[in-house]
Order: sequence, then C-alpha cells, then structure tokens
Amino acid sequence: MKKLYLIAATCAAAAAQAEVAPAAPFAHNMVLQREMRVPVWGKARPGEDVKVAFAGQVKTCKAGADGAWRVELDPMPACKEPRTLEIGGNSLTNVLVGEVWFASGQSNMEDPILSDNSRYRDGWGQTMTALARRPGIRFYTSPQISSKTPNLDRAIVWRDFSAKTFKDLDARVPICLWTKGLVSAVGFYYALAIHDATGIPVGLVDVSWGGARLEPWIAPSGDMWKGMVAAFAPMANRGFIWYQGCSNAKDGAAYAGKMHTLYNSWAKAFENPALKLYFVQLAPFSKSWFDVQLAQARFAAEEKNAGMAVTCDLGNAWDIHPNDKEPVARRLALHALKDVHGFADVIADSPTLKTCKAGDGGRVVMTFDNATSWYGYTPNNAYPAGFEVAGDDGVFHPAGIANALADRGRKGKVFVGRELVVVSDKVKNPRRVRYLFSKPWTGSLYASDSGLPVGPFEAAVATR
Repeated sequence: MKKLYLIAATCAAAAAQAEVAPAAPFAHNMVLQREMRVPVWGKARPGEDVKVAFAGQVKTCKAGADGAWRVELDPMPACKEPRTLEIGGNSLTNVLVGEVWFASGQSNMEDPILSDNSRYRDGWGQTMTALARRPGIRFYTSPQISSKTPNLDRAIVWRDFSAKTFKDLDARVPICLWTKGLVSAVGFYYALAIHDATGIPVGLVDVSWGGARLEPWIAPSGDMWKGMVAAFAPMANRGFIWYQGCSNAKDGAAYAGKMHTLYNSWAKAFENPALKLYFVQLAPFSKSWFDVQLAQARFAAEEKNAGMAVTCDLGNAWDIHPNDKEPVARRLALHALKDVHGFADVIADSPTLKTCKAGDGGRVVMTFDNATSWYGYTPNNAYPAGFEVAGDDGVFHPAGIANALADRGRKGKVFVGRELVVVSDKVKNPRRVRYLFSKPWTGSLYASDSGLPVGPFEAAVATR
C-alpha cells in the first residue's frame, strides 16, 4: 500500500511539473545573456510551485492566479560548455551563456546570407555557409508575422552555425518569400565578427521584414513588434542591430524622433536602460537619402547607447540591396567590440565634423572627431568628390579638396594633417558647406586612423 502511495505521489508530482511551460524563447540550443540578470518565465497551473535550475543556481516561485510565473537567474560569466536548463519538468539541453543580439529592420537587414534568388542574397553566402563551423553561434529566424495581439505561443527553434544547418534549411519549404528561414546576412556576419573576436558564444534573433516602416516595430503596440518580437520580452539581451530607413525616407528630419521612440520602447520592454542600438546609415542608391541620413546621424549623436555604421561607400546605384553585407556588419561590430568588450584601440565611429571656419582665399577649413589624417581612394586618381560650398546667395557649388599631400598608388591620395580644406573658385565668401548631397552621393574619403568613411553632413561656416 505504501509503495502504491509513493508511486501515485510521484506520478502526481510529475503531472504537476508537466503543467509548467517555459516561455517560447526557452528551448534547446539557446544562448543566455552573460553578466546580466536573466529573467525566465512561462505558464503553469495557478498557484503551482515552479523551480528553475541552471549552472548551480536554483530559483523558485509560485505561479500567479493567471498561471504566469517568473524567476531571475543571477548574472553569469560567458560559458562555451553546453549545460542543461531545468524548468519544472522540462530539460533544455545544450544551453550556452554569451551575448544575445536582435537583428531588425527592413529588406537590407532581411537580405539573407543565402537564398534561391541570386540578387537578393549575400554575394559570398554560398561560400560562407559551406565554411560555417561555429557551434558557439546560435540563431533563430522569425517568420514574418503581423499581429493585433502579442504572438506569445510560438515554436522557437535555435540552430547553430554549421554547414549542415544551412544546407538543411536551404532545402526546406520557404518560411518567408526568399529567406527559407535562413538568417540575415548582416546578422550572420555580425555574429561571426563578435564571436571570432571574443571567443564568446553569440545568440542571434532575426526579426526583419522587407519594406517595413519603423512604426510597426515600436513596442508594445506596433502590427510587427507584437507578431515577431513580443514573445521574447523581457529576455535578457545586449541590444539590437537595425537597418531601416528607406520606407521612412520622406520623414526627413522627423526620423530622428522616431528612432528615439523606437529605442526607448525596446529598452523599456526588455527592462534594460543600457540596451545597445547599433544601426546602419542608409547607403547610396539612385535617389537622395540626404535628409534622413542627417536625421540618422543626429540620433546617433543624441543617444548615448547608440552607434551608427556609415555606408556611403558601399551602395549600389542599380540595386537598393547591395549584396556585400560583410563590411556593413563589421562596422556595426566595431561598436560592440569597443563599447561592450573593451577593445580600447578600436575606433568605432566614422569622422564627425567638429569645427568649420572660413580660411584665406575662400577656403573652408574643417576638423573632425575621430580623424587625424585622411586618404581618398577613387578611380582615375581623382580627388574625392562630393563637397559643395555656398556663399551669401545660398547657391551651392562643387568644391575640391585643397590640401593633398601625395599620391599613394594609382587610386590613392593622402591629405595633410588633421584639417580638411575645401574650396570652390565660384565662392569667395563661403557660408555653408555640405557633403554627399548631390548625385551620385557616394563617399570615398576616409580617416587614416580607422579606415572609416566620412558620412553625409551639412554645416554653417564660421567667419573670422
């Protein structure tokens, strides 16, 4: 009789534990965020006792009247050793601790590492996925779901960066139009850069949608936040990378305010006031993005947790989706390596205008942060183009760089010192200067310190 009682009690306990369901992000092969408190949550029977155990930590709580429960694991160091996360009666295996990032935006973020469309994919994707040997990188690509209510009950599958993973996914029925559930090319190269530079595991959540405006991504009410991101909040993570703006290009200066709203909403939803946002300034195409590019630069200057990758040299006049995404991702990764991982010698920011004043002979003399010398890399050994100056009449004229030092090879020029001097023979008294306002909007002027390009800007010229 006693034995039957024990069996019954054991079965009852197992049945109760079976009612404990972890939230959608908690699954086999996932990565938990290092060095932060880690919320773990889910559903159970009302009043049910819930136990969560991981890496020597044991946390308990009781489900509320609605069945919701939540515990928090204490901050943990990175760990490449696969371990098991116990949540009630659920054993989630092969769990790592490292850096968790989201990748979001529109088509240039969605643009996959590999697809059936030879145009809409990364140019090196076939090679890169065949060479993938990074079991410490895990990713999840969300199907494109727009929802009026939070889409919380989802089957999330984390996969690793391996040739087999990408080969198997490439053979599947498409999850969305082109990507087949693969992963953003920018996200792929970003995770690779962080992992290879630090040796730390990386978890990447790809929540991107071509053609999307910014507003649907705003938490908690946006048609795309609810459908694709809400299930993950408040999962501990380092931040998100963002490539968007084409669909909001007509917003011009107002785009900066919308970026603040987006950032603040994600920081609040993820309960992380230090959430990082590293984003891509729009690359050149067959039309001007000047106003929204300036708005993007202003947001980067205003938000301390943001960083911008300038891509004025990486566009394609014939294709709004340039298919070389690795340099874009690596410029984003510079911010994480410097800000998060302590790479003190890294310069992550492109040069930004510091002072601008009138010089002798109608010259405009400028200094920049993050630049002590310059080089240009242009076809036919020409000077880097794109500068214009305007006088009292407000009419802009092309201006050339006046302080070239020497040629370096067939396509390179080096410029003297920290200052950059431009002049137009049609403007005697310059009042304003701008860069990359006019077609073809392509930059080819770089800081020697970092190799990063100068992005679009406009400024008044101070008189002496």
